[in-house]
Amino acid sequence: MFHRVRGAAVAALAAAALLAPTGAANAAAAAEDPEAAAPPLRDLAAESGRFFGLGISGPMLDQPQYTAIASTEFSSVTPGNEMKWGSVEPTRGSLDWTGADRIVDFAEEHDQEVHGHTLVWHSQLPNWVANGDFADGELRQVMTDHVTTQVGRYAGRIARWDVVNEPLNEDGTLRDTVFLREIGPGYIADALRAARAADPGARLYINDYNTDGVGAKSDGMYELVRSLLDQGVPLDGVGFQSHLILGQVPSSMRANLQRFADLGLEVAVTELDVRMQLPADAAKSRQQAADYGAVVGACVAVTRCTGVTIWGFTDADSWIPPTFPGQGAALPWDENYQPKPAYHAIVEALGGDPAPEPEPGACVADYRVTNRWNAGSTVDVRITTTRALAGWTVTFDLPVGESVVSSWNTSLTQNGTTVTARNAAWNGTVGAGGTLGFGFQTDSGAVYGAPVPALNGTVCTGAGNA
Repeated sequence: MFHRVRGAAVAALAAAALLAPTGAANAAAAAEDPEAAAPPLRDLAAESGRFFGLGISGPMLDQPQYTAIASTEFSSVTPGNEMKWGSVEPTRGSLDWTGADRIVDFAEEHDQEVHGHTLVWHSQLPNWVANGDFADGELRQVMTDHVTTQVGRYAGRIARWDVVNEPLNEDGTLRDTVFLREIGPGYIADALRAARAADPGARLYINDYNTDGVGAKSDGMYELVRSLLDQGVPLDGVGFQSHLILGQVPSSMRANLQRFADLGLEVAVTELDVRMQLPADAAKSRQQAADYGAVVGACVAVTRCTGVTIWGFTDADSWIPPTFPGQGAALPWDENYQPKPAYHAIVEALGGDPAPEPEPGACVADYRVTNRWNAGSTVDVRITTTRALAGWTVTFDLPVGESVVSSWNTSLTQNGTTVTARNAAWNGTVGAGGTLGFGFQTDSGAVYGAPVPALNGTVCTGAGNA
C-alpha cells in the first residue's frame, strides 16, 4: 500500500487532477478530504525514482480538460510530432521551432522533464531529405548538422533524446532507410556522437517497436547496442515503444528489459498503449487493465528501468483509430476524460492503493420497452447515478437477432449483441443523484428479459421490463 506523506501543494495538485474531468462533486470531496483524491501518477512513480510520462499533443494544449490532467499526472512529456525533422525543417534551411518550444515551455512551467523525440527516423522526414539527390558524404553532414542544431538548441533542457528511432526490421536486421543507403550502418554511431557533443548532459536512447519481448527483433537490438557499446559509442538507454494489442503483453517482457539493463543501460517504456477491437466492453476493459499493470509492473521490477510513458492519455486524442480502423479505446482515460480500469491498474502497479470496489447501488438502471409491435419496439433507458459525471458510457447486451435501427439523446453503436450508448455533446454532465436518459428503436418485437446496463464500467442494479 502506498503511504501518503506529502505537503499541501501536492495535495492541491492531486485535487486539481481529479477536479478537471469529474466536476464540482469531486471538488467538494477533495476539499473536505484531500487524502480521498488519488495521488498523481508522477508522485507514485517518483516513490521508486522513476518518471511517469505522457506522449503529449501540442494542439490539445488548447483544451483546458486536457491540460489540467497533462500538467498534474505526468513528470515527463514526449512531443508527439513537434520535434520530428519534417516539423522543424520542412524546407532546407528553414527552421520552425514553434511547436517544440511550446511543449518545452509547458513542461518547464509544470516541473516536467522532456523526452526529445526524435532526431533520426526514416518516417516523417521532409521531402528534401527523404528524396534528396545528395553528393557522396553530403547526407552524413546534413544529418550531423541537424542533430547538432536541434540538440544544441535545447541543451540543458532535454532529459533524454530518442536519437535514432526504429532502425530495425522485424527480423532484427537494419531497416532500409535513406540513412543506411547513403551513409551506411555507421549513421547510428554518427548520430549518437553528434548528440553527445551537442549536449553532454542529455541521456541518449535508441527506440523501437515490437522489441518488448525476447525475439528476433529484440535480439537484433541487443546485438546492435552491444556493438555500439563495444565501439565506445555514447549510448545511455534503449526505449521499448510497447504499442500493444489487447491480451498480448509478452510474457518475457521483464526478462527482456533486464538483459538490456544488464549491459549497463537504462531502459524505458516509451510509447505505451493497448488497443482493442471496438466496441469496448467490461471484459475487454479488465484485460486492458491487466495488460497495463503487467507492463508497468515489469518496469518497476527492473532496477534500471527509468520510467514509463503512455502515448496519449485520453481516447479523445489517440493515433490508433485512424491507423487501425475498427480498433481503439487504447488509453487509460476515456474520451470523456474519465479514468478507466487501466488507470487504476497503473496506480496499483506503481505501489498505490487498489481501486475501491464499486459501491452497491452506485447506479440504478430502469430499462423499459415502452412500445412493441410485430416488426419493432421502442426502448427507454434511464440511469440514476450516485456520483457526478462529466461524461457517460452505458453498455448492455440485446438478444441475438435484436438490432437497433435508430436512437435519440445518445451516440449509440452496436457490435453483435453488445450495445454501447455514449452521451451526446449536450447531456454528458450529470450531478450526483441525477438521472441520464436515452432511447432507441429496434427491428424486432420479440419479448426478452430486461438487460442490466453498466455505467462507465460499473454494473448497475436494475429495474424495468422488456
